[in-house]
Amino acid sequence: MTTRRTSPDSGRATGQVAGLLLAAGGGRRLGGRPKALLTHRGRPLVEHAVRALRAGGCERVHVVLGARADEVRARAELADCVLVDNPDWEQGMGSSLRAGLASLAGTQVRAALVLLVDQPGIGPQAVARVLAAHAAREARDAPLQDAALLSAAYAGVRGHPVLFGVARWAGVAAAATGDRGARAYLKEHADAISLVECGDVAEAYDIDTEGDLGHLE
Repeated sequence: MTTRRTSPDSGRATGQVAGLLLAAGGGRRLGGRPKALLTHRGRPLVEHAVRALRAGGCERVHVVLGARADEVRARAELADCVLVDNPDWEQGMGSSLRAGLASLAGTQVRAALVLLVDQPGIGPQAVARVLAAHAAREARDAPLQDAALLSAAYAGVRGHPVLFGVARWAGVAAAATGDRGARAYLKEHADAISLVECGDVAEAYDIDTEGDLGHLE
């Protein structure tokens, strides 16, 4: 894994939540077109996801790249993001989640808000709502902030973004294999998840197949 910063580490205050965008996939079911480079409203999809994180309240954003990473860096405007190269991206989303969490180690970040690049229907409102729920929880139970576990929900069904307190990162990374990402960890810790309903402000569809491309403009 290689971490490349487009700006210096700002070392912002303890308690900060970083946005962690997983954008390394090669788009196998899309004919080998990396999802980060799909065009949406005239710009690469990865830019829209970064803007959603920033506009939703994440001052620090780490972006995990893999397939055609050099082209993504050349075509997308990712200024002030921390770019993380995942050489093992072909192993699946789990490797990108591990790489992203590893890139946050040693920073003052206390929680990671994970978003996927292929869900353009999830915008800043959902990000802001999960962050607000985390802040409210932190105000009530500050000693428990490092073990925070929150997830956006759509009609009661868990989705993204998902927020992991720093105390959970090692467990999440250990369970992240193949294309399952954090799914196994979340299933095991289902009773600890605080669901934040976002179905009124976002749509949780994925861009996985040719048929899904109709969602893009």
